[in-house]
Amino acid sequence: MSLWKFVEQYWPKLLNGTIVTLEQFLAAAILTVSVSTLFGLMKLSGNSVFRSIAVVYIEFFRGTSLLVQLYWMYFVLPVFGFPLEKFTAGFVALGLNAGAYGAELVRGGIQAVPAGQWEAAYALSLSPSKRMWRIILPQALLIMLPPWGNLLIDVLKGTALVSLIAVADLMFQVNEINQMTYLSAQAFGTALLIYYVLARVLLTPSLRWLEARLRRKLSRD
Repeated sequence: MSLWKFVEQYWPKLLNGTIVTLEQFLAAAILTVSVSTLFGLMKLSGNSVFRSIAVVYIEFFRGTSLLVQLYWMYFVLPVFGFPLEKFTAGFVALGLNAGAYGAELVRGGIQAVPAGQWEAAYALSLSPSKRMWRIILPQALLIMLPPWGNLLIDVLKGTALVSLIAVADLMFQVNEINQMTYLSAQAFGTALLIYYVLARVLLTPSLRWLEARLRRKLSRD
């Protein structure tokens, strides 16, 4: 069977799986950005307790397997009285794992802001929070965006693992089709193309547009 005929026959399942994959990615990306910002700032905090919490979180989630973390979220947490629905377990595991890497990007981006900008922020007599949110973070964001693009692409690719806890994403649907038809080349070839389109045609241009817009805004300011 040709690839075109394969897609023509199974497009409803492929479309449904792609929609679930996008839902997983968007939820995981929002969690990643939130967690990264929080723990990145905590690691730079003058409070030793906050710094210690951030270090433990970052080292734990970077030092253990994403797959094991996913299984813990779905299979082990219910044993301790914290059941998670499979869709929730999927994006939470992805978001917390990627957030550990993102926290280091946030920390590095903030520390990469030129010293002159910090001195100018102090000279304006702004409060620490206003200095960070109005002057330092916007410039740090511009520094962080290129590596953030790589991280979010990893999050997108990582969504394929949620099929292992029966989330009906693209990989789950492709595996079902393959088990029914044994058309492995067509099934996984189609999945390969869909993931590439999502990363290269949708995600990468969006991040480049955001970077260009932020650069223009900062140059005007």
